[in-house]
Amino acid sequence: GLPQEATALRRLKALGFADSRLAALSGRTEAEVAALRARLGVVPVYRRIDTCAAEFASATPYMYSTYEGGYGTPVCEADPTDRRKVVILGGGPNRIGQGIEFDYCCVHAAYALKDAGYETIMVNCNPETVSTDYDTADRLYFEPLTAEDVIAVVRREQSRGTVLGCIVQYGGQTPLKLSQALSRAGIPILGTSADAIDAAEDRERFQKLLHGLGLRQPENGIARSAEEAEAIADRIGYPLVIRPSYVLGGRAMEIVYDRAGLHRYMREAVRVSGDNPVLIDRYLNDAIEVDVDCIADGTDVYVAGVMEHIEEAGIHSGDSACALPPYTLSPAMVTELKAETEALARALEVVGLMNVQYAIKGDLVYVLEVNPRASRTVPFVAKATGVAVAKVGARVMAGEKLASFRLDDRAIAPHVAVKEAVFPFARFPNVDTILGPEMRSTGEVMGLDHSFERAFAKAQLGAGVRLPEGGAVFISIRDADKGSVPGLARRLADMGFRLIATRGTAARIREAGLDVAVVNKVLEGRPHCVDAIRSGEVQLVINTAAGPQSVADSFAIRRSALTHGVPHYTTMAGARAAVHAIAALRAGSLEVAPLQGYFRGSF
Repeated sequence: GLPQEATALRRLKALGFADSRLAALSGRTEAEVAALRARLGVVPVYRRIDTCAAEFASATPYMYSTYEGGYGTPVCEADPTDRRKVVILGGGPNRIGQGIEFDYCCVHAAYALKDAGYETIMVNCNPETVSTDYDTADRLYFEPLTAEDVIAVVRREQSRGTVLGCIVQYGGQTPLKLSQALSRAGIPILGTSADAIDAAEDRERFQKLLHGLGLRQPENGIARSAEEAEAIADRIGYPLVIRPSYVLGGRAMEIVYDRAGLHRYMREAVRVSGDNPVLIDRYLNDAIEVDVDCIADGTDVYVAGVMEHIEEAGIHSGDSACALPPYTLSPAMVTELKAETEALARALEVVGLMNVQYAIKGDLVYVLEVNPRASRTVPFVAKATGVAVAKVGARVMAGEKLASFRLDDRAIAPHVAVKEAVFPFARFPNVDTILGPEMRSTGEVMGLDHSFERAFAKAQLGAGVRLPEGGAVFISIRDADKGSVPGLARRLADMGFRLIATRGTAARIREAGLDVAVVNKVLEGRPHCVDAIRSGEVQLVINTAAGPQSVADSFAIRRSALTHGVPHYTTMAGARAAVHAIAALRAGSLEVAPLQGYFRGSF
């Protein structure tokens, strides 16, 4: 049998102890534990899943690892082939910020690479996704997305045939963070190199890159302590966008308005960020946020989509509705965004997909973030344009050139696509619906039409929001938005809506010569605005708030609107889009058209 030490180590592994945990318990490094296991022959073996529950023999290439098998070496059923292979790393467990969009990308990569003659090997651990259907990829390993587990899978597959490398770009942040460990283990990364990925992820390296290209970013700093954070805040001023590093979906990201808020955040963020620093950016008020997705092969760059967010910068991109093509940006601004994206892709030597998030304030463009991977907007871009972005990106990562796909924007149908987020608020009592920098949506829908207004109306219907064509509108907005409320109120009044507002908002509307009924805030006593919503007097709510106290005071308004099925908007940009959509609905009914044959530029 095995030496006593090997037997003990195998039993520990069979109980589920990861190398990192064994290292912590034994006072060794994780690398030393992994080397010891290799020397003693304590490595995982793989068993196949019987997809027919033993009713009859059905040995599918759907495998999981185990250290079980008594005192001898367990039998491995992996049986790697002698083909040329590509390993695709999935997104892991579904959670807010990382879900079906990345699953879509992984599945399309498997399909595209199969068509190109490669054996596709999927590594993922989420049974609820299409990527873990046993017939999506040629071979599926149902494994956690950790360096230890992924390296073990690749080593097993390398025992026969040729593993060209791993695709880490398509599963979101989880596999992307494995690129350094895989590279150190000598496992090739297909597409953008591990070093280039680190250059985009590391805030200090990225800042140097932007300076070298002459591109702007908001004033920012990196803090490793509360004292450093306070010094940065004093230098760049409030409000701040602050978040831990290396997180997905804006987890624990927040807009901080004053020093007290900064101190509170730093106490909480330490638990989230661990040893990683906190990233602090100057918050750009009233800026337009834009997402750009592109494909690059190291030389050429194809900009697949420029998406203008409807909500202003500061709302997480996963929660903001967006339009493709942009609905307010000038052609010159779109050209500038494309040029900056191409410059970034070339500087980072991107091979595959890349996403850039910009903020536009006035005529100035600021780079907020670059993700050298597939973004959650890839399925939307692909469906809106008819260009199979994920498939082309996978083939490019496998070595093909962009020029061979003959991508041409002139082949894209002339329509507007609007993506809208879907939220789970109705299922959770006492949850606030106000949007911020931390992602909260759990799904999305899209609307297609020949105008932005009609496409937005369709997206609202898809998200379960039925916009009213008449009735009363309740408006209560923060001071910063009161300059734009008269125009919005006039548009509503011209369509025959009755206006109701709290005193401060009503005063601004009356200055524009419009009739408006005044209603109490909740704190001012009954009957108040929430009573009006509950009694069915209100058909649309527009409510914006700024600062912790204002947000807390107006919580009952948003929650009552949600509970009673009244459409409500918490940003002025979203409210303006809704008002334009209502006008479009009043002008004529929505229509549908078959998509078959509609797109001419598909892959």
